[in-house]
Amino acid sequence: MTDIMELRAKRANLWEAAKAFLDTHTGKDGKLSQEDSAAYDRMEADVVALGKDIERLERQAAIDKELAQPAAAPITNAPGGKAERPKSAYHDAVMDAIRSRFRKVSDVLQEGVDTDGGYLVPEEMDSRLVDVLTEENVMRTLGTTLTTSGERKINIAATKPAASWIEEGGALSFGDATFDQIILDAHKLHVAIKVTEELLYDNAFNLESYIIEQFGKAIANAEEDAFLNGDGAAKPKGLFQMADTGVTTSTANIASDDLISLIYSLKRPYRRNASFLVNDQTLAVIRKLKDNNNAYLWQPSYQVGEPDRLMGYAVYTSPYVPTVEAGAAVLAFGDYSYYNIGDRGTRTLQELKELFAGNGMVGYVMKERVDGKLILPEAVKLLKIKGTAAAKANG
Repeated sequence: MTDIMELRAKRANLWEAAKAFLDTHTGKDGKLSQEDSAAYDRMEADVVALGKDIERLERQAAIDKELAQPAAAPITNAPGGKAERPKSAYHDAVMDAIRSRFRKVSDVLQEGVDTDGGYLVPEEMDSRLVDVLTEENVMRTLGTTLTTSGERKINIAATKPAASWIEEGGALSFGDATFDQIILDAHKLHVAIKVTEELLYDNAFNLESYIIEQFGKAIANAEEDAFLNGDGAAKPKGLFQMADTGVTTSTANIASDDLISLIYSLKRPYRRNASFLVNDQTLAVIRKLKDNNNAYLWQPSYQVGEPDRLMGYAVYTSPYVPTVEAGAAVLAFGDYSYYNIGDRGTRTLQELKELFAGNGMVGYVMKERVDGKLILPEAVKLLKIKGTAAAKANG
């Protein structure tokens, strides 16, 4: 924890130095020389790199804390703590079957046989995989996740009753309350890897952790891209496809006034839990913006676990948020809890021994069924860059 605090303090000091450099080297035209621009870019890159190191160390600390818990201890429920329970016999049977040179099928294992020939992921492993997805996937952190056994219908109030003044003894007026439905379906996502037999049967190699980490990261990346940009065709409908445009910039660049207008384009109730979501490249542009009091809008966090802030609101980044380009929506501001993620059932793990036997390798496939939709588009507003998006070349 001390190292993380030291890194946060170091990053804050670097940022102060970068701001001072920017203030003292900016010309009357508001621009830096080519040499000064390169120097500032290096300073800012150091700030960004330290931010990534801090995030990684915080994730490692959380994982270390979880793994330090006794695996075979009885359930204990400390006040405010998370209950731990021993791993099930089913979990042990699955891992035994994965490591075995010959498929072992036991009564315990039969309870998790998938219709496609794989094994349902043990509850303990599935929970840990979800933890990885949450850490790697910003939308699982910010959105609302629902576990469903089938198609999930979410009722949305389309029109609401309105109050009206009437004279004493006057006739009452009645309005119709109508409702819409948002349906969370299921789209299939899978990831596959091959592992050499030598590595597989080496007990010194933590196969379980490897599978969870690699599968978790791969699925999280694919999910995050879809949750942000998906078109709804065989994948979830993305946030940037469903949210309303709040502000279109007056120029090809982002100005501080654009961010202020974006904040107040969002209805007040949603601003209570709102935050910014942006690409690192766009955030690099925003870091240089100042308010009318000549203070920088972006401020790094000094507290462990606290996100950086922009004009008082938390800032989250994702490499899948579009970058600055004419006609593109490049920044979101809103309450992302209204983006609902539906996990259909549990994930499945399938072992493919015969397919790659000739190459001395074993394949593993993990599959999940998931959907995502912004159930209230007005809960998130987008900042759009002025202009028309360039046509993308085919091929």
